[in-house]
Amino acid sequence: MFTSSRKVVSSLLLVSALSITAMTANAADIVDTAAEAGEFNTLIAAIQAAGLEDTLRGEGPFTVFAPNDAAFAKLPDGTLENLLLPENREQLTDLLTYHVASGRISTTNISGAIMSVVTLQGGLLLVRSTDGFIINESGIVAADIAADNGVIHVIDTVLLPQ
Repeated sequence: MFTSSRKVVSSLLLVSALSITAMTANAADIVDTAAEAGEFNTLIAAIQAAGLEDTLRGEGPFTVFAPNDAAFAKLPDGTLENLLLPENREQLTDLLTYHVASGRISTTNISGAIMSVVTLQGGLLLVRSTDGFIINESGIVAADIAADNGVIHVIDTVLLPQ
């Protein structure tokens, strides 16, 4: 009986070790997590054009209020194309870093509250959760998408810095 218990414990340890290895192998940073979602093609192209990819692959943690492709489509004609021009890289960087905060802010941190969040750009975002989750005037479409270096909240509007 003792031998059979040892076999069960050994099997459980092996399964646990394999599960942990699989979870670690599947870990993804903010950029990879966004790419896997398939709805952030414009955001990823903008991150690359601004030279922010290494930053968002970094240690973090970061909270990214990520406009999906539909949010970028709402911008006036020519706006995105203009921002992607090399001579407008600083403006693009300001816009993108206005969507990123240092630290990991989950919806449980802001549930039932109104708070200001300082962005990497230096601006403030007003986060409200009194009637759904709202960032400035943008709604959160999907929340708390975990990445190994932070969290992503999908928003329906591109946030414009002041």
